[in-house]
Amino acid sequence: MSGSVSNTVPAITSSLSQLQALNGLFAIYKKQGPTSADVLNVLKEALLKEAGVKNPNPRKRKNQSLKMGHGGTLDSAASGVLVVGVGNGTKMLSTMLTGSKKYVAVGEFGKATDTLDATGSVTLEKAFEHITRLDVEEKLKAFTGDIMQVPPLYSALKKDGQRLSVLLKKGHKVDAKPARPVTVYSLTLQEFKPPLFTLDIECGGGFYVRSLVDDLGKALSSCAHVKELVRTKQGPFTLEEHALHEEQWTLEHVLRSLKTCSEGDPEEDHPKPKKVVT
Repeated sequence: MSGSVSNTVPAITSSLSQLQALNGLFAIYKKQGPTSADVLNVLKEALLKEAGVKNPNPRKRKNQSLKMGHGGTLDSAASGVLVVGVGNGTKMLSTMLTGSKKYVAVGEFGKATDTLDATGSVTLEKAFEHITRLDVEEKLKAFTGDIMQVPPLYSALKKDGQRLSVLLKKGHKVDAKPARPVTVYSLTLQEFKPPLFTLDIECGGGFYVRSLVDDLGKALSSCAHVKELVRTKQGPFTLEEHALHEEQWTLEHVLRSLKTCSEGDPEEDHPKPKKVVT
């Protein structure tokens, strides 16, 4: 009996120490539904349990046994790449926030919602039958390059330390944030089947796809909201090649995919915005 006990304890200690020694970035797949924070807590709990920690509390702020954070919130209704920093890798997450990201967005013309996506209540319905594929492609040119964009009211942005989305749900009045500069490196119409349309987007930090789709609908004398949103790339991490799915949230898989701090600056090559010829 004593022999079996002495064999298991070192393995657990080793696994936990290995986990705590991790420093770098890796990517996971966030499914549609939970918040980015919820997904991160599930990941932390899975890794701590594997390391032998009993009843881990991933939401604990002080004296954490595992330092971990994510770089760039994905809306609850969205899915795709979520970059995670562990150990000293959390200090590198700022480059993920400002770096380039790619999205595939399915929008729907004819209906506007309060959240600018399918989770919200419909606030306006307008005709869309007049919109052609050529109309959309022409209007998209105005949203490419360095532009000014007003963030959605329902967002992770904060007022007095609280998220705007939380304040709105509590019934508080929230004023729109002022327009701010954002960069769109490329923007193409992939599919047009009215009222649905699919956009392929590459943008910089601070950009909101929901605002783009809402603005596009208005520019076409109609309205629109985001029906589906997938982040396919964040920094150097892509959905197909790097994102670990939930069944892969183990120390072994994290070790295999970890981009360590010593591997250089993760800030990827920023593509230049494509010049639009009019």
